[in-house]
Amino acid sequence: MTLVMNAAERQRFLAGPHVGILSVAAEQGRAPLAVPVWYLYEPGGEISFATGQDSRKMALIRQAGRVSLTVQNEQMPYGYVSVEGAVTAIEQAHSEERRALAERYLGSEGAAEYLESTKDIAHTMVVVRVRAEHWLTRDYGKR
Repeated sequence: MTLVMNAAERQRFLAGPHVGILSVAAEQGRAPLAVPVWYLYEPGGEISFATGQDSRKMALIRQAGRVSLTVQNEQMPYGYVSVEGAVTAIEQAHSEERRALAERYLGSEGAAEYLESTKDIAHTMVVVRVRAEHWLTRDYGKR
C-alpha cells in the first residue's frame, strides 16, 4: 500500500483550509525564507496568497520566480502536501480576494474585523499566483 496521495487526493487536501508554510530561496549565505501564509486554491487552479509589496518575502519571490508551499494535518491521521511552482502573476490585491482569504480562515465576522483593522495598508498588498508543478505528498491514514 502506498502512502502517496493521488492527484485528486492531493488537490482536495491542498484546497482545505490549512495554514501553509511558504518557502522561497534567500540571499547568499542565508537559509530559505519560510513563513506561514493564508492561501486560496481550487483543484486544478493556481495557488494565490497576499503579501506586502515591499516586504522581504516579496523581494525574494520576485528574485527567485519560484516558491514552495507545504500544508499539513496537525492531528492524526497525519498527512501533508508540498508543492513547488513558478510564479505566474503578481497583481494588486483587490478587496474581493482579500475578503475571500480572510473569510476562509476567520469566518465572516472575523474577516470583517480583520479587513477593518488592515484597511490602512490594503493599498500596499499584492496577490501572488503560483502554478503547481511538482508535488510531494503523504497520507498516513492510508494504512
